[in-house]
Amino acid sequence: MSEPFRFRFRVRYSECDAQKVVFNSRYGDYVDLAVLEFFRALGFSATLFNGPLDYQVVRLLLEWKGSARFDDILEASVATRRTGNTSFTMAVEFRLAGTEAVIASAEIVYVLIDSSTMSKANLPDNLRSAIERGLAGVVVDHSGTRGA
Repeated sequence: MSEPFRFRFRVRYSECDAQKVVFNSRYGDYVDLAVLEFFRALGFSATLFNGPLDYQVVRLLLEWKGSARFDDILEASVATRRTGNTSFTMAVEFRLAGTEAVIASAEIVYVLIDSSTMSKANLPDNLRSAIERGLAGVVVDHSGTRGA
């Protein structure tokens, strides 16, 4: 498993439920956002967001251990768990920024596709090696700014 990339963002009011905590379905959005920022930081924006390749979710498993509330700063750690011929599996852990306790975790499996045909595509070697290498110690905030 690669070293984690970390993405920090603030919980918005509209993401909370009647119990005043982050609504459970929002974590799927958060996972997708954190992985997108991982790929942006890797330098694959042109290839994966508006280019010849894209990726689609085929499996998402979420587990909750705690809660986040409006205005909390969350930190999502993203690491590669596995790569296959056409798919890759990412692990995402959520913490309140500055704490060690994991409040939620996810495993998400994506399949790489050809953007024009929407059919499975093999992971190119450069993308595979970048995903496997990861971004150890890189921290990005919601604006895309790198920091510590």
